[in-house]
Amino acid sequence: MSDATQSGPMLAADGRPLKRSLARALRAQKLRALMLIAPLLIFILVTFIAPIVDMLFRSVENQIVSETLPRTVVALEEWDPSDAPDDATFAALAYDFMAATERREHTRLGSRLNYETTGMSSLFRRTGRGVDDVGEDYADQFTDLNAAWGAPETWTALMGAPDWVAANAGDVDGAGTLFQLSVAARDAFPETADAYRSFARTIQSQDDDSPTAEEPWNTVYLALYRDLSAGHGAEYDGPMADLVAEAIPAVADFEGMSPREAFVEIDEDWLNLEVWGTIEAFSDPFTAGYFLTSVDLQLTPEGVEAQPEDQRIYLLLFWRTLFMSAAITISCILLGYPIAYLLSNLPTRTSNLLLILVLLPFWTSLLVRTSAWKVLLQQQGVINDVLVWIGLVADDGRLALINNQTGTIIAMTHILLPFMILPMFSVMKTIPPSYVRAAKSLGATNWTAFWRVYFPQSIPGIGAGCILVFILAIGYYITPELVGGRTGTFISNRIAFHISSSLNWGLAAALGSILLAVVLVLYWLYDRIVGIDNVKLG
Repeated sequence: MSDATQSGPMLAADGRPLKRSLARALRAQKLRALMLIAPLLIFILVTFIAPIVDMLFRSVENQIVSETLPRTVVALEEWDPSDAPDDATFAALAYDFMAATERREHTRLGSRLNYETTGMSSLFRRTGRGVDDVGEDYADQFTDLNAAWGAPETWTALMGAPDWVAANAGDVDGAGTLFQLSVAARDAFPETADAYRSFARTIQSQDDDSPTAEEPWNTVYLALYRDLSAGHGAEYDGPMADLVAEAIPAVADFEGMSPREAFVEIDEDWLNLEVWGTIEAFSDPFTAGYFLTSVDLQLTPEGVEAQPEDQRIYLLLFWRTLFMSAAITISCILLGYPIAYLLSNLPTRTSNLLLILVLLPFWTSLLVRTSAWKVLLQQQGVINDVLVWIGLVADDGRLALINNQTGTIIAMTHILLPFMILPMFSVMKTIPPSYVRAAKSLGATNWTAFWRVYFPQSIPGIGAGCILVFILAIGYYITPELVGGRTGTFISNRIAFHISSSLNWGLAAALGSILLAVVLVLYWLYDRIVGIDNVKLG
């Protein structure tokens, strides 16, 4: 064999370098393994990871204000919070509000801001009913000056791009192509062009109408009056230039309500600085407001402040949830450990029979079991009747066991007890009895043999049971809702309320995110103190 052949790369059977062939085979093996786990990975991403990411996004998302009132948000950047905004800001609000009303988005925005300031929802509904009259007096005066101002073709010729006007001329039966604004109109009438484009595109998308067949909103006439009064349009020489030239000197004699006066006529609350402060404070597309509310704080124009004392409920609910979940977990340990010990040390036939009794509650609806506890725990219920009958409690001193924390702890301990027994039983079943016998043969008492030999080996089962019970407990809301009353509900009940009743999904997402973070922190502490590697299920 030659020196060149000896010094060359080692070849595989197919003549390729062996190193490259091995790398190719490993890549194919990894790809096959990835394809095998791909369905499970996709399932986890869709059903677990994606909902969590969506929840985290909803907890900070606040784009509804900036998307619904874009001009108003820009105008408020220079607003002095010590006084109500000027006419320019109210005009911007008029253009935004008119478009939002046509898209039926103003009520959604009002509901969102009502979470921060009470009364915003009703204010936005009333304004939605009256905003189409803003600028009506100017519309009448323009049409009185020249009837051509009331004709749709006048406005499309004045505002539309020449190519768009030519393509859509005479189209009155449909929306046509998307409205395009004339460059000359945009330069000559900045406020009017913006307001008219909003009008044209809104009716195209919402009503499938064409701007060539619809007279503009009254707010467009308001914008034209403001542009001409400010000196715009004097140099305009495009279509309808003679009509504009006629209107420029005439607007000086026009009389009508300013945008500010028009909104005040609709509702005097538009002079309330708190209303404008709320709009300005939540105008950013992302907000910490939901998280601040979740810890009994609030975002105001002056900054972060504490909630009023009668509205501070969430920190109390978080503390109550953790305390009661810990109490339920401890109760399950105290009740479940002796049962698991008995099951693991009885003969297999007897143990299996008793294990069926432990699993029996799973065959009954959670709602039925909780309702049964309502019957048992009420003051005229079975438990109080038995206590009175045996003389432990006087008839006029019956125990309050329901609609409080006691009722929640009792009912949830019963419901979650199997989740504690099963992990402990599965671990205890693997502990060899010979260890305890050996300890006794060396002189240990029954207690010493149990405490020094048996109990340490059962700790992994206790750890697994604690994790299951505690995490299940903090997420329960049906049982606390039915038996907890005012003092026995969890934070999960408030999350369910905001999702299904108040529809404040942002606050619900923030509360859920904080609860998730608390669980992860507790899980980390458990791992540091006990060690997650010591948790076993058998």
